[in-house]
Amino acid sequence: MNDPDRAPRSGRVITRRSLIKLSLFAAVPALVPGIAWAALRVRRHHHAHHQSLVRSLSFDNLHTGERLSAVYYRDGHYVPAGLEEIDYILRDFRLDEVKAMDPKLLDLLVALRSRLRTRSPFEVISGYRSPLTNAMLHATTEGVSPHSLHMQGRAIDIHVPGRSLGTLRMAALSLHRGGVGYYPHSNFVHVDTGRVRWWIG
Repeated sequence: MNDPDRAPRSGRVITRRSLIKLSLFAAVPALVPGIAWAALRVRRHHHAHHQSLVRSLSFDNLHTGERLSAVYYRDGHYVPAGLEEIDYILRDFRLDEVKAMDPKLLDLLVALRSRLRTRSPFEVISGYRSPLTNAMLHATTEGVSPHSLHMQGRAIDIHVPGRSLGTLRMAALSLHRGGVGYYPHSNFVHVDTGRVRWWIG
């Protein structure tokens, strides 16, 4: 015969022991992935931190034929020598006039290169423009603003080998870090560190 008093008590004891054992066994595999995940996060953080320690850019100036690869940021500081080299290759080639480029523009280009997953150099159509050059282009070329950010060293017109112009444009737009102009007929994309906006030229 079944004992209506003993059976339930016995069942409760077995259930409690089972739960304790199950919880202990469940804790072991839960802890291991947790440790592994923590280690992975540390590795990722270390890798991301390491990547941010050095920033470099490569340019190919289509007007002058000059090429440059320069480190402009290292260990939390901008590198003056690297910035000067970049300022020179992005100078107003018409007047051979150099101006300090906005470091935020360079950081934008690094982010853009990462988004495009490429190590190809940026082909430069236009970097810094002197007020005189900009005025000349405004008078002779459609779509050139009289108040262009090129005059402040905050804009650059580029093309990237191995990436379509449409892909370059979409990557720039996805950053939400400034203006993006799309010039398919002239085969370049304009990016700048002004307010977030876009247009087609």
